[in-house]
Amino acid sequence: MNDLSAAHAEAFLEMMSAERGAAHNTLVSYEKDLDEVRAFLKTRGATLLTASSDDLKAFLSYMTQEGYKASSQARRLSAIRQFYKFLYAENLRGDDPTGILDAPKKGRALPKTLSETDVNRLLALAAEEAKAEGPGRLDRLRLLALVELCYATGMRVSELVSLPARVLAEEGRFLIIKGKGNKDRLVPLTRAAISALAAFGEELRRIHGDREFDFLFPADSASGHLARQVFARDLKALGARAGISADKLSPHVIRHAFASHLLAHGADLRVVQELLGHSDISTTQIYTHVLDEKLRELVETHHPLAKQAKNRD
Repeated sequence: MNDLSAAHAEAFLEMMSAERGAAHNTLVSYEKDLDEVRAFLKTRGATLLTASSDDLKAFLSYMTQEGYKASSQARRLSAIRQFYKFLYAENLRGDDPTGILDAPKKGRALPKTLSETDVNRLLALAAEEAKAEGPGRLDRLRLLALVELCYATGMRVSELVSLPARVLAEEGRFLIIKGKGNKDRLVPLTRAAISALAAFGEELRRIHGDREFDFLFPADSASGHLARQVFARDLKALGARAGISADKLSPHVIRHAFASHLLAHGADLRVVQELLGHSDISTTQIYTHVLDEKLRELVETHHPLAKQAKNRD
């Protein structure tokens, strides 16, 4: 910095270090941020000391136009705010120009999901591999049951791996799942999931006889049930064999696919909320991105004004 505000910026950084114990990397970032703001203000004939709210708003707009991520914008705005609060507290300015600045809105990331084709390929391979006799068959049947259940119900992975053993004795088309906050919810099972469960249970009994387990997917672990990490590892390996990239696949992605595919086929958002165990509908609404294209096509196909525009073309 080569204007008169350089000394004040340096004093600000010293205060952040001495009074607030800011880490070295944080101080370096603040210094770079203030340098960037100073360079922008110079194009408007202003300095860090003389900048108005409009000048700083213009800087925020500049970052948006340049494609800065919302998180990057928020970090710079945080540095700017702290700097001007420091100037105000030290009576170096009589006002705080950042008081009316709005923080950039962080867009909520869309959840990763899989196409129906990918899910079908994954399930088909799991079913094919489960048919093989010989060593490891129980593990293959377990993986098939896990994937079928996950996609059929949209269960959280923690709910899935800790299902009680009594599930094997139930012959209905529904499961009662104990979710967050010990709230029970009812979820339907597909025929494929019921069949996979039955095959897994039969093999479990063949190997372990009448031994009783507390959990549907027992394991020699402190919890007594299969670890989430084991299912995630086996799922990624299955995906790799099915030609699906490992970074695209996890039990949570299967849950997202369940919700997205239901909505894409016309399911009511409230029903999906209930099946997922979301206490707030706003959490479920993140999945409505899958409806955008369908709604656009619906309007273009059926709205009379859209038809007229198409005829004029």
